Amino acid sequence: MATSDPVYLRVVEDIRRQITDGSLPPGAPIPSRAQLTRKYQVGETAARHALRVLAGEGLIIGRVGSGHYVRERPDLTTLHRWRYLDHPTPFAADLQSQGRRVTWDWHSEPIDAGPDIARRLRLKETTPLTKTRYVYRADGRPLQLATSYEPLEFAAHSEERRSLVARMYAHGIKITEVVESVHTRVPRPAESDALDLAAGVHVLHVERTHWAGDRPVETSDIVIPGDRFRVTYSMPV
Repeated sequence: MATSDPVYLRVVEDIRRQITDGSLPPGAPIPSRAQLTRKYQVGETAARHALRVLAGEGLIIGRVGSGHYVRERPDLTTLHRWRYLDHPTPFAADLQSQGRRVTWDWHSEPIDAGPDIARRLRLKETTPLTKTRYVYRADGRPLQLATSYEPLEFAAHSEERRSLVARMYAHGIKITEVVESVHTRVPRPAESDALDLAAGVHVLHVERTHWAGDRPVETSDIVIPGDRFRVTYSMPV
């Protein structure tokens, strides 16, 4: 794709502007390739590239046999990152408080820490851990992926689900701090499939670590669709 082609970029920029300012509202049809060539006086290749880029940005969607349409923008759901830390599943508790029906699947397996997780938990790379993968759904739709890593001694995943704070307390460990680092990124193919993401949608990646004093006792990678949620933090003063 000739991304520096000014002809094709002119089409992209004009349609993007119309979507952004509301001239083309959600659900509105996008001109066909033939219509774009006539309206903008460009070739069919430029028109095809323009539609491909707009779809890649998540601005339009294609429907087989029907053409392209402006993609609907879902209302953003607020996630309160600190409100339900003592709940076994804080994400589920937050959405349930908003009237959503939440279900989740989880699977645990033993692993060695490896270099990245060993660094985050300040352990040796060969330290045995429990890795737990979660898939959360609201009203049947997948909305969050999470992968948690804990030293094997703390992770009693064969038991009924309890909050991490409660499980650590049972081991005589008090959680004193939870640290989260948030960034956006392009989803991996498996994440796009698992979360049913539209083309062009990025994800919010939350790296969360529970600390007991100066010791990290659990770390997680949490992946959230960037077009469905706004993350809200409440910080005590």
